[in-house]
Amino acid sequence: MTLTDKQVEKIKELLRIKINSKLKKYVRETTSMPFLVKLMQDSEKVAAYSFIHSLATTLGMSVYEKVAKIIAEPHFEEVKTGYDVEGEISNEENSAISKILQEIKNKTRRSNKEKEIKEILNCNSNGGRKIKIRADLFLKKENEEFYIEIKTAKPNMDVFVKSKQKLLEWVALRNKKVNTILAIPYNPYHPEPYSRFTMQGYLDEEKELYVAEKFWELLGGKGTYKEILDIFEEVGKEFKEKIQEKIKEVAEKKMGN
Repeated sequence: MTLTDKQVEKIKELLRIKINSKLKKYVRETTSMPFLVKLMQDSEKVAAYSFIHSLATTLGMSVYEKVAKIIAEPHFEEVKTGYDVEGEISNEENSAISKILQEIKNKTRRSNKEKEIKEILNCNSNGGRKIKIRADLFLKKENEEFYIEIKTAKPNMDVFVKSKQKLLEWVALRNKKVNTILAIPYNPYHPEPYSRFTMQGYLDEEKELYVAEKFWELLGGKGTYKEILDIFEEVGKEFKEKIQEKIKEVAEKKMGN
């Protein structure tokens, strides 16, 4: 087992708090879905859809960040969430980053992490604009630093572009070779490899894109991903009846036509 009993209990307690809060506070925001109600002919299924969507939003990035922190803490010297990287990006560095992004957009190049780092570090780093860019997760072990952006499973094109810009700007801010990563907690295309059409060559898939097992095992070692899924399953079993009761309660307040 990769995770300690203490880590397992911390993750379970985090999930319990989030689910209990949702069960207590949930009120269906959408009170009228006439087309879906007529089509489904089942108010309970419509209520379940509404509640599950709300629960999925609750168990979003903030939960993944907290779970990631719990898992990483025993393995890294520093682990921080919501970590602000501050400094200056020179005009030359900014131009280099813009050029990289434009060339990827124009399809005259594909992302190559090592090459991009060299281009940025070869720039004059003096002067320029002050900037602060937040990393969802920061890790440090010995002389190695990791700056991680955590995103939903199916980012759109704009998200990939903005995330790629962040990854490049973190290199410029630190003015040295660092690990900059876009992490996606699970692969919605499993068992097929993650392949989101909106990536458009923006990411070096080997060195910048960490999906599902690759992300969680960076934090906690081999087998971590499966152990997390097992924890979620155990907590799900604990709350199964309460969730079903909530769905029935919501369904009784029928949606308007």
